[in-house]
Amino acid sequence: MADEYPDYSIVVEMENAKSIDWAEIGVGLNALAREIAAVSATGFARPKVIISHGGEEEDADTLRRNFHTQAPQLEEVAEISFAACPGGRYYDLKNNGIKETEGELVVFLDSDTVPEADWLATLLGPFQDPGIVCVNGYTYLLCDDFFSRTFAMMWFFPMAEGDKRFASKRALNANNIAFRREWISSHPFPENNGFKVSCTLLMHELRRQGHQPSNVNARVYHYPPRGWRFFFWRALVTGRDADRKFVAQRSPTRGARIVKSFSRWFTMSWRTTRRIVSHARQAGMPAWQIPFSLIVGQAFYALMFWGQFSFAAGIVGDRVELVPDYVGHS
Repeated sequence: MADEYPDYSIVVEMENAKSIDWAEIGVGLNALAREIAAVSATGFARPKVIISHGGEEEDADTLRRNFHTQAPQLEEVAEISFAACPGGRYYDLKNNGIKETEGELVVFLDSDTVPEADWLATLLGPFQDPGIVCVNGYTYLLCDDFFSRTFAMMWFFPMAEGDKRFASKRALNANNIAFRREWISSHPFPENNGFKVSCTLLMHELRRQGHQPSNVNARVYHYPPRGWRFFFWRALVTGRDADRKFVAQRSPTRGARIVKSFSRWFTMSWRTTRRIVSHARQAGMPAWQIPFSLIVGQAFYALMFWGQFSFAAGIVGDRVELVPDYVGHS
Protein backbone atom coordinates (compact mmCIF):
# COMPACT_ATOMS: atom_id res chain seq x y z
CA MET A 1 0.00 0.00 0.00
CA ALA A 2 2.89 2.37 0.76
CA ASP A 3 3.89 2.22 -2.94
CA GLU A 4 0.73 4.18 -3.78
CA TYR A 5 2.12 7.17 -1.93
CA PRO A 6 5.31 9.13 -2.68
CA ASP A 7 8.23 8.69 -0.29
CA TYR A 8 9.22 11.85 1.53
CA SER A 9 11.93 13.28 3.77
CA ILE A 10 11.71 16.11 6.31
CA VAL A 11 14.48 18.66 6.91
CA VAL A 12 14.54 20.42 10.29
CA GLU A 13 17.09 23.22 10.69
CA MET A 14 18.55 23.94 14.13
CA GLU A 15 19.59 27.57 13.63
CA ASN A 16 16.36 28.95 15.11
CA ALA A 17 16.63 26.57 18.05
CA LYS A 18 19.24 28.93 19.49
CA SER A 19 16.50 31.40 20.43
CA ILE A 20 14.16 29.06 22.31
CA ASP A 21 14.34 26.42 25.05
CA TRP A 22 14.63 22.68 24.52
CA ALA A 23 11.23 22.22 26.13
CA GLU A 24 9.73 24.42 23.39
CA ILE A 25 11.67 22.54 20.71
CA GLY A 26 10.27 19.33 22.18
CA VAL A 27 6.70 20.52 21.69
CA GLY A 28 7.36 20.90 17.99
CA LEU A 29 9.17 17.57 17.70
CA ASN A 30 6.34 15.70 19.44
CA ALA A 31 3.82 17.37 17.15
CA LEU A 32 5.96 16.32 14.18
CA ALA A 33 6.00 12.72 15.44
CA ARG A 34 2.20 12.80 15.75
CA GLU A 35 1.84 14.07 12.19
CA ILE A 36 4.20 11.46 10.74
CA ALA A 37 2.32 8.70 12.56
CA ALA A 38 -0.98 10.03 11.18
CA VAL A 39 0.10 9.94 7.53
CA SER A 40 1.91 6.62 7.97
CA ALA A 41 -1.40 5.16 9.12
CA THR A 42 -2.91 6.13 5.75
CA GLY A 43 -0.20 4.36 3.75
CA PHE A 44 2.84 6.65 3.54
CA ALA A 45 6.20 4.97 4.12
CA ARG A 46 8.34 5.70 7.16
CA PRO A 47 10.18 8.95 6.33
CA LYS A 48 13.70 10.12 6.93
CA VAL A 49 14.03 13.19 9.19
CA ILE A 50 17.26 15.13 8.67
CA ILE A 51 18.34 17.40 11.53
CA SER A 52 20.61 19.96 9.90
CA HIS A 53 22.76 21.85 12.39
CA GLY A 54 25.58 24.39 12.30
CA GLY A 55 27.93 22.49 14.61
CA GLU A 56 30.56 19.85 14.07
CA GLU A 57 29.98 16.17 13.30
CA GLU A 58 30.68 15.20 16.89
CA ASP A 59 27.83 17.44 18.11
CA ALA A 60 25.37 14.87 16.74
CA ASP A 61 25.66 12.73 19.88
CA THR A 62 24.51 15.56 22.13
CA LEU A 63 21.69 16.44 19.76
CA ARG A 64 20.61 12.82 19.57
CA ARG A 65 20.38 12.61 23.37
CA ASN A 66 18.34 15.81 23.53
CA PHE A 67 16.00 14.55 20.84
CA HIS A 68 15.55 11.25 22.65
CA THR A 69 14.79 13.06 25.90
CA GLN A 70 12.36 15.57 24.44
CA ALA A 71 10.63 13.48 21.78
CA PRO A 72 11.30 9.73 22.01
CA GLN A 73 8.23 9.09 19.84
CA LEU A 74 9.99 10.62 16.84
CA GLU A 75 12.50 7.74 16.78
CA GLU A 76 9.61 5.30 16.60
CA VAL A 77 7.96 6.80 13.51
CA ALA A 78 10.94 8.04 11.47
CA GLU A 79 14.57 7.42 10.68
CA ILE A 80 16.51 10.32 12.19
CA SER A 81 19.87 11.48 10.86
CA PHE A 82 22.04 14.45 11.79
CA ALA A 83 23.80 16.52 9.13
CA ALA A 84 26.51 18.96 10.22
CA CYS A 85 27.18 22.21 8.39
CA PRO A 86 29.77 23.99 10.57
CA GLY A 87 29.03 27.70 10.80
CA GLY A 88 26.09 27.39 8.42
CA ARG A 89 23.39 30.03 8.42
CA TYR A 90 19.64 29.42 8.15
CA TYR A 91 19.40 28.68 4.42
CA ASP A 92 22.77 26.93 4.41
CA LEU A 93 21.31 24.41 6.85
CA LYS A 94 18.29 23.84 4.64
CA ASN A 95 20.46 23.26 1.58
CA ASN A 96 22.71 21.03 3.63
CA GLY A 97 19.71 18.94 4.62
CA ILE A 98 18.53 18.56 1.01
CA LYS A 99 21.69 16.58 0.22
CA GLU A 100 20.68 13.92 2.76
CA THR A 101 17.07 13.53 1.66
CA GLU A 102 15.56 10.50 -0.04
CA GLY A 103 12.33 9.90 -1.89
CA GLU A 104 10.21 12.05 -4.15
CA LEU A 105 9.26 14.89 -1.78
CA VAL A 106 11.16 17.15 0.63
CA VAL A 107 9.35 18.86 3.51
CA PHE A 108 10.92 21.75 5.43
CA LEU A 109 10.02 22.52 9.05
CA ASP A 110 11.83 24.85 11.44
CA SER A 111 12.94 24.00 14.95
CA ASP A 112 10.87 26.87 16.39
CA THR A 113 7.57 25.95 14.75
CA VAL A 114 4.84 23.59 15.98
CA PRO A 115 2.55 21.74 13.53
CA GLU A 116 -1.17 21.63 14.10
CA ALA A 117 -3.34 18.58 13.46
CA ASP A 118 -3.47 17.40 9.81
CA TRP A 119 -0.51 19.62 8.91
CA LEU A 120 1.50 16.94 7.12
CA ALA A 121 -1.42 15.33 5.32
CA THR A 122 -2.52 18.74 4.04
CA LEU A 123 1.01 19.62 2.90
CA LEU A 124 1.54 16.32 1.05
CA GLY A 125 -1.94 16.05 -0.47
CA PRO A 126 -1.56 18.38 -3.49
CA PHE A 127 1.38 16.37 -4.83
CA GLN A 128 -1.14 13.86 -6.16
CA ASP A 129 -1.19 16.33 -9.07
CA PRO A 130 2.04 15.63 -10.99
CA GLY A 131 2.17 19.26 -12.11
CA ILE A 132 2.61 20.56 -8.54
CA VAL A 133 6.23 21.37 -7.67
CA CYS A 134 5.81 23.37 -4.46
CA VAL A 135 3.22 23.37 -1.67
CA ASN A 136 3.31 26.31 0.73
CA GLY A 137 1.89 25.96 4.25
CA TYR A 138 0.26 28.47 6.59
CA THR A 139 2.49 29.84 9.35
CA TYR A 140 1.32 32.27 12.02
CA LEU A 141 2.87 33.78 15.13
CA LEU A 142 1.82 32.54 18.54
CA CYS A 143 0.87 35.50 20.73
CA ASP A 144 0.42 35.65 24.49
CA ASP A 145 1.36 39.17 25.64
CA PHE A 146 1.41 42.79 24.45
CA PHE A 147 4.56 42.60 22.31
CA SER A 148 3.80 39.21 20.76
CA ARG A 149 0.27 40.36 19.88
CA THR A 150 1.74 43.48 18.27
CA PHE A 151 4.23 41.37 16.32
CA ALA A 152 1.47 38.98 15.22
CA MET A 153 -0.51 41.86 13.73
CA MET A 154 2.38 43.65 12.02
CA TRP A 155 4.57 40.67 11.11
CA PHE A 156 5.03 39.02 7.71
CA PHE A 157 2.85 36.01 8.58
CA PRO A 158 -0.93 36.21 8.44
CA MET A 159 -2.95 36.09 11.62
CA ALA A 160 -4.13 32.70 12.85
CA GLU A 161 -7.75 33.48 11.94
CA GLY A 162 -9.71 36.05 9.96
CA ASP A 163 -6.88 37.06 7.62
CA LYS A 164 -7.79 35.34 4.34
CA ARG A 165 -6.86 38.19 2.02
CA PHE A 166 -3.39 38.65 3.50
CA ALA A 167 -2.89 34.88 3.72
CA SER A 168 -3.76 34.39 0.05
CA LYS A 169 -0.86 36.67 -0.94
CA ARG A 170 1.69 35.18 1.45
CA ALA A 171 5.23 34.54 0.28
CA LEU A 172 7.09 31.26 0.56
CA ASN A 173 7.33 29.98 4.13
CA ALA A 174 10.72 28.27 4.31
CA ASN A 175 9.65 27.06 7.77
CA ASN A 176 6.59 25.22 6.44
CA ILE A 177 6.86 24.12 2.83
CA ALA A 178 7.36 21.09 0.60
CA PHE A 179 8.94 20.57 -2.82
CA ARG A 180 9.47 17.80 -5.29
CA ARG A 181 12.95 16.63 -4.47
CA GLU A 182 14.09 16.67 -8.09
CA TRP A 183 13.28 20.37 -8.37
CA ILE A 184 14.61 21.65 -5.02
CA SER A 185 17.79 19.59 -5.39
CA SER A 186 18.58 21.39 -8.64
CA HIS A 187 17.29 24.76 -7.39
CA PRO A 188 18.41 25.08 -3.75
CA PHE A 189 17.82 28.22 -1.72
CA PRO A 190 19.95 30.91 -3.41
CA GLU A 191 23.02 32.22 -1.64
CA ASN A 192 22.71 35.80 -0.43
CA ASN A 193 24.28 37.99 2.25
CA GLY A 194 20.83 38.87 3.51
CA PHE A 195 19.07 37.36 6.49
CA LYS A 196 15.75 36.35 4.89
CA VAL A 197 16.15 37.09 1.18
CA SER A 198 16.54 33.60 -0.29
CA CYS A 199 12.82 32.78 -0.02
CA THR A 200 11.97 35.72 -2.27
CA LEU A 201 14.66 34.76 -4.77
CA LEU A 202 13.43 31.16 -4.79
CA MET A 203 9.85 32.31 -5.37
CA HIS A 204 11.12 34.36 -8.32
CA GLU A 205 12.86 31.26 -9.73
CA LEU A 206 9.71 29.16 -9.34
CA ARG A 207 7.63 31.68 -11.24
CA ARG A 208 10.32 32.20 -13.87
CA GLN A 209 10.01 28.50 -14.67
CA GLY A 210 6.24 28.68 -14.85
CA HIS A 211 5.47 27.14 -11.45
CA GLN A 212 3.07 28.62 -8.92
CA PRO A 213 3.25 27.51 -5.27
CA SER A 214 0.09 25.82 -4.06
CA ASN A 215 -0.99 27.62 -0.87
CA VAL A 216 -2.70 25.23 1.53
CA ASN A 217 -4.05 25.37 5.07
CA ALA A 218 -1.22 23.24 6.51
CA ARG A 219 -0.82 25.12 9.77
CA VAL A 220 2.10 25.60 12.09
CA TYR A 221 2.59 28.24 14.73
CA HIS A 222 5.88 30.03 15.17
CA TYR A 223 7.12 30.97 18.61
CA PRO A 224 6.98 34.76 18.98
CA PRO A 225 10.12 36.90 18.90
CA ARG A 226 11.06 38.23 22.31
CA GLY A 227 12.91 41.25 23.61
CA TRP A 228 13.74 44.76 22.45
CA ARG A 229 17.18 43.69 21.23
CA PHE A 230 15.61 41.38 18.67
CA PHE A 231 13.09 44.11 17.78
CA PHE A 232 15.87 46.64 17.10
CA TRP A 233 18.10 44.31 15.09
CA ARG A 234 15.33 42.64 13.09
CA ALA A 235 13.87 46.00 12.05
CA LEU A 236 17.23 47.17 10.67
CA VAL A 237 18.02 43.89 8.92
CA THR A 238 14.50 43.80 7.46
CA GLY A 239 15.23 47.15 5.83
CA ARG A 240 18.56 45.99 4.43
CA ASP A 241 16.95 42.82 3.13
CA ALA A 242 14.21 44.86 1.46
CA ASP A 243 16.88 46.74 -0.49
CA ARG A 244 18.61 43.48 -1.45
CA LYS A 245 15.32 42.13 -2.82
CA PHE A 246 14.69 45.35 -4.75
CA VAL A 247 18.14 45.19 -6.33
CA ALA A 248 17.71 41.55 -7.31
CA GLN A 249 14.24 41.98 -8.78
CA ARG A 250 13.84 45.57 -9.90
CA SER A 251 16.76 47.98 -10.09
CA PRO A 252 20.37 48.22 -8.91
CA THR A 253 20.56 52.01 -9.37
CA ARG A 254 21.16 53.95 -6.17
CA GLY A 255 18.55 56.60 -6.92
CA ALA A 256 15.77 54.08 -7.45
CA ARG A 257 16.77 52.22 -4.30
CA ILE A 258 16.62 55.39 -2.20
CA VAL A 259 13.21 56.33 -3.59
CA LYS A 260 12.00 52.80 -2.84
CA SER A 261 13.09 53.09 0.80
CA PHE A 262 10.77 56.09 1.27
CA SER A 263 7.83 54.53 -0.60
CA ARG A 264 8.15 51.29 1.36
CA TRP A 265 8.28 53.20 4.66
CA PHE A 266 4.99 54.87 3.78
CA THR A 267 3.40 51.59 2.61
CA MET A 268 4.44 49.58 5.64
CA SER A 269 3.55 52.33 8.11
CA TRP A 270 0.06 52.51 6.67
CA ARG A 271 -0.26 48.73 6.54
CA THR A 272 0.75 48.22 10.17
CA THR A 273 -1.67 50.94 11.32
CA ARG A 274 -4.52 49.36 9.39
CA ARG A 275 -3.75 45.83 10.57
CA ILE A 276 -3.36 46.73 14.24
CA VAL A 277 -6.61 48.67 14.28
CA SER A 278 -8.54 45.96 12.42
CA HIS A 279 -7.08 42.89 14.15
CA ALA A 280 -6.57 44.08 17.73
CA ARG A 281 -9.76 42.51 19.09
CA GLN A 282 -9.09 39.25 17.25
CA ALA A 283 -5.56 39.13 18.73
CA GLY A 284 -6.99 39.57 22.22
CA MET A 285 -5.53 43.04 22.72
CA PRO A 286 -7.44 45.37 25.10
CA ALA A 287 -8.56 48.64 23.52
CA TRP A 288 -6.34 50.71 25.82
CA GLN A 289 -3.24 48.96 24.48
CA ILE A 290 -3.95 49.76 20.82
CA PRO A 291 -2.28 53.24 20.85
CA PHE A 292 0.87 51.74 22.38
CA SER A 293 0.81 48.94 19.84
CA LEU A 294 0.63 51.51 17.06
CA ILE A 295 3.67 53.30 18.51
CA VAL A 296 5.63 50.03 18.57
CA GLY A 297 4.60 49.23 15.00
CA GLN A 298 5.58 52.67 13.73
CA ALA A 299 8.91 52.47 15.58
CA PHE A 300 9.67 49.13 13.94
CA TYR A 301 9.04 50.44 10.45
CA ALA A 302 10.91 53.68 11.12
CA LEU A 303 13.93 51.56 12.02
CA MET A 304 13.28 49.42 8.97
CA PHE A 305 13.32 52.56 6.82
CA TRP A 306 16.65 53.63 8.25
CA GLY A 307 18.05 50.16 7.61
CA GLN A 308 16.88 50.25 3.99
CA PHE A 309 17.81 53.89 3.31
CA SER A 310 21.28 53.67 4.86
CA PHE A 311 21.99 50.50 2.89
CA ALA A 312 20.66 51.93 -0.39
CA ALA A 313 22.60 55.18 0.10
CA GLY A 314 25.86 53.35 0.76
CA ILE A 315 26.12 54.50 4.37
CA VAL A 316 26.20 50.85 5.45
CA GLY A 317 28.16 48.25 3.51
CA ASP A 318 26.95 44.85 2.33
CA ARG A 319 28.02 42.21 4.82
CA VAL A 320 26.81 38.72 5.63
CA GLU A 321 23.90 39.08 8.04
CA LEU A 322 24.43 37.10 11.23
CA VAL A 323 22.27 37.13 14.35
CA PRO A 324 24.39 39.17 16.77
CA ASP A 325 25.14 37.93 20.26
CA TYR A 326 23.34 40.86 21.85
CA VAL A 327 19.98 39.63 20.52
CA GLY A 328 20.14 36.92 23.17
CA HIS A 329 17.82 34.05 24.05
CA SER A 330 14.06 34.30 24.40
